[in-house]
Formats: sequence, structure tokens, C-alpha cells
Amino acid sequence: MVWVAAARLRTLPLSVAGIVVGNALAIGNDGFCPYVFAGTLLTAVVFQILSNFANDYGDGLKGTDNHERIGPKRVLQQNLLSVKTLFKGIVITAVIGFLLAAGTIAIAFEMGELKSVLAFLALAVVAILAAYKYTAGKGAYGYHALGDVFVFAFFGLLAVGGSYYLQTKQLDNSMWWFAIAIGGLSTGVLNLNNMRDMQNDSAVGKKTVAALLGLQGAKIYQGILILGCITALTVGLLHNCNGWVGYIPVVVVIPLVAQLTSALKIKTHKDFDALLKPLALTTFGTSMLLLLTQILLA
Repeated sequence: MVWVAAARLRTLPLSVAGIVVGNALAIGNDGFCPYVFAGTLLTAVVFQILSNFANDYGDGLKGTDNHERIGPKRVLQQNLLSVKTLFKGIVITAVIGFLLAAGTIAIAFEMGELKSVLAFLALAVVAILAAYKYTAGKGAYGYHALGDVFVFAFFGLLAVGGSYYLQTKQLDNSMWWFAIAIGGLSTGVLNLNNMRDMQNDSAVGKKTVAALLGLQGAKIYQGILILGCITALTVGLLHNCNGWVGYIPVVVVIPLVAQLTSALKIKTHKDFDALLKPLALTTFGTSMLLLLTQILLA
């Protein structure tokens, strides 16, 4: 149960949203492979668990996870695992994630596509390093207001673009609108988290975009993210869909606007915690609606 708590299962649906979208957009392709879809899903889940272990490890060692922090108590913070044991878990998870990625890549490409194989293996290594360096080690980028950039890139651009390319061996311009939408929504979840932790983060010297902007600035930033994502999703649907069924995912605008309205009204930092799960699930729901509509249209 300790390792399950450290894995933070509630973060996993968000971690696969981009993968689901990339595969959904490729599902009408003649070479679509369900094993590649399953492989990318499993790899994304393991990489997210790796990131969660590393976040627990990094924030625990730096003292960011302390009694002043508003969110859930972490494993290292509660001394449920030793530093050494948690680090071993990080290493084992990283190895499992790399092997899963390598297996998926092997299924996706032919023997002669060596450049593509090496490129995706390199991306897997970069993903592992990014998961670890978010809050762990010296120069952790999450402590220098770069977490938003990495979340947008990995949860949006790389997840959607990479999984789409593994299936189709090409990139489509309209696909990037969906990548922007998922990446932006994922960044919105992070921003809510950072608005919740803003006071404690500032006290321990952790610089986040929310902490640098201040509460009102971070709310405006949240508005830009959510409204920008709604726009990107709409444009993507306009470019990609044939028939009314394809526009079903636009219904997510209703909960997104409602959640944004709630966020803009909040005055107490701890109240942002209640909005994290709804936005994460809405993002995941968006990906599932896209998958459903693409299956119906295929």
C-alpha cells in the first residue's frame, strides 16, 4: 500500500490522455496497431509513476514537503519509506519504463527504420531524465519555473505527436491542435496545484510560474490556458472531423468553463485542491471522447 500511495494513482488518467488522443487520431490508418497503442499506454503510466516517485524523493529531500504544505502527505515526508528504498524504486521503475518503451518501438518500426528507432529510444531516455529532474537533484527544473514548459511538451506535444507518429510514421498539421489542447489542459492542472502550494513553495524557495505571477496573475494565466485549449480543440475538430459525430468532444467546454469560473472565484489557496481532480478527469474525458468519435468515424 505504501508504494501504491507513492505512485499517486489519481494522476494516471491525466498521464495517458495525450497517448489516447494520438492513437485516436491515427485509428483510421491502415497500419494502426493495437499492440503499439497498449505499449504506449503502459509506458506512459510507468513514466508517470516514475515521475511521482521522483517528485516524492526530490521534494522530500529538499524539505518542500513539510507540515505547512496543503496537499496530501507524501511517503518520504511521513517516513513510510527510507530515502535509499525510494531511490531504488525510482531506478527499477526507470528500467521497466525504458524496456516497455523499447518493446513498443520494436513493434512499431521495421528493421530498416534505424533512425526512427534511435530517435524514439533517445526520447524515452529524455523522458526518464525529465521525470527525475522535475524536483530531484541539483538544478531541478521544477524549482526554476520550468515545470509548465515540460508538462506542456511531454503531456501534449510529445505524447500526442509521438504516439501518432508511431502508428502512422508521419505527422499531420491538424494533429498539433489537439496536442496543444491536451498539453494546455495538463498545464492547467499543474497550475492549480501550484496555486494551492504557492505560499509554501515561496517559503522554501521553489519558484513556480504561479508563485512568480502571484495569485491574481496565476488566475489570469489559468484563464488563458483553459480558453486557449478550448480554442485549440475547436480548431482541431473543425480541421479533422467529418459529420456531426466528430464534434461530440466539444461538450467538454461546459465543465471546463464551469471549473475555470470556480477557480477565478477562489480566495483561499487550499480551495484549489478540490479543482485538481475535476480538471484532470475532464482532460482524460476529452481524450476518451475523441477516441470514441474516431472509432465511430473510422
